Amino acid sequence: MATSTSAIRTLKGIEAQVRIAGSGDPVLFLHGAGGLQPSEPLLDALAERYTVHAAEWPGFGEQPTEQLIEDMLDFSLHGWDVVEALGLGAEKPHLIGHSMGGMIAGELAALNPRGLGKLVLMNASGLWMDNHPIPDIFAMLPFELADVLFADPKAGEAFLAGGANFNDDAALKVFLVTNARRFGTAGKILFPIPNRRLSKRLYRVTNDTLLLWGAQDRLIVPAYATRYAELLSSARVQLIEQAGHMLPYEQPTAAAEAIDAFLSEA
Repeated sequence: MATSTSAIRTLKGIEAQVRIAGSGDPVLFLHGAGGLQPSEPLLDALAERYTVHAAEWPGFGEQPTEQLIEDMLDFSLHGWDVVEALGLGAEKPHLIGHSMGGMIAGELAALNPRGLGKLVLMNASGLWMDNHPIPDIFAMLPFELADVLFADPKAGEAFLAGGANFNDDAALKVFLVTNARRFGTAGKILFPIPNRRLSKRLYRVTNDTLLLWGAQDRLIVPAYATRYAELLSSARVQLIEQAGHMLPYEQPTAAAEAIDAFLSEA
């Protein structure tokens, strides 16, 4: 599926790149702390049925605008500013968020549930359960990240490395420098723990919601999907086997099929 890239500028003056592909009902995708990848197989699959919009968050693209967003409300309002900049304000787009993006998607829906269609939260951060503490990704080295992010850690390390060898100090340095801005931005809402009291606001979310989770997620375990379902008025949980936290990259076909089945329901 051919993908185009458009530059948008929000009312706050934040410039961002947005990948757009496909045709059909509009879908807005909010990426996680790892950013948009060169290849996004889940989005490519969804673009067979929908017009998919995937915007880079400040701090994840070339524009140095991350200083313009500081807290959870800034992230949430920026999300709605992106909707308006894309001209989707009157179209009630479906909203899909992965990991950090799922947390932000929940906040967007809490602010304005009537402005959205359906909601898909994939391995979403945003809640905290004392009996299931979430590991601190900001204190981890790449090989440690692979252990908690992927059902298959060896495949995960290869994904994170992008062909580099993390046993090589130079390659490790490049990885850390490349991700410094991304993690710095993500840390504003995920550090020291990924909890900004979203649980207090989820009662406002009236959208039909799919909680799509990698069954082998070791970062945000599936118990969090159950907790989200308890806090939302209309939600169901679906687990995808042989996938961890990075579900969109480990099992993109299965994830796309589950999302399409959910979005296409009357």
